[in-house]
Amino acid sequence: MDALTETDMSETARPVSDIAVPVGDVAFSPAVKAMQEARGSRSGYAQMEQKRGWADTISDELAGFIAERDSFYLGTASADAQPYIQHRGGQPGFLKVLDNRTLAFADFSGNRQYISAGNLSENSAAYIFLMDYTNRRRIKIWGKAKVVRDDPDLLASLTDENYKAKVDQAIVFTVDAWDVNCPQHIPRKFSENEMAAEVEPLKARIAELEAEVAVLRA
Repeated sequence: MDALTETDMSETARPVSDIAVPVGDVAFSPAVKAMQEARGSRSGYAQMEQKRGWADTISDELAGFIAERDSFYLGTASADAQPYIQHRGGQPGFLKVLDNRTLAFADFSGNRQYISAGNLSENSAAYIFLMDYTNRRRIKIWGKAKVVRDDPDLLASLTDENYKAKVDQAIVFTVDAWDVNCPQHIPRKFSENEMAAEVEPLKARIAELEAEVAVLRA
């Protein structure tokens, strides 16, 4: 898909005049705004909020970006604000778009620490950070999440029979806001499958040249 940019949010962002508070206030707390003011960036973000603001619904572009991801980072915090970041991985597209405000994924059995699940049981605030290292793109999503264990239909819809992992539960994430980060300082990295796609033509060419050399030597 084409690279996501801030322009891609315009269709789902709402003018500040239509809502009580800017969508961006999910991240721009009074302390953050005070820091922006002190460091000289507040006026720019205030203009952004007046003109467009952040999106709070999932656009087609964002859905396409999510469908290509095979991993992401999930942020939660306990009731006393102790933060925790957890990596989640699976087949590309394992993070599902249920509707224009809801994401969900199968939570696989692991080391049984249950830190994310425990945090969500007392604090529903959550955060998803999506990285595309190959194309140097990143998306951040704020919202609320809950653990679901008693919905067989949901669990079945999130289960990939071709992926060898035991589904322990589902985590359902409601989107409050999302934003596109700039590509600065993102190192380019390639997955094993992406590297294989680049290397296979080279291997084929090497085999072809070796065959030609063998003929010439004969």
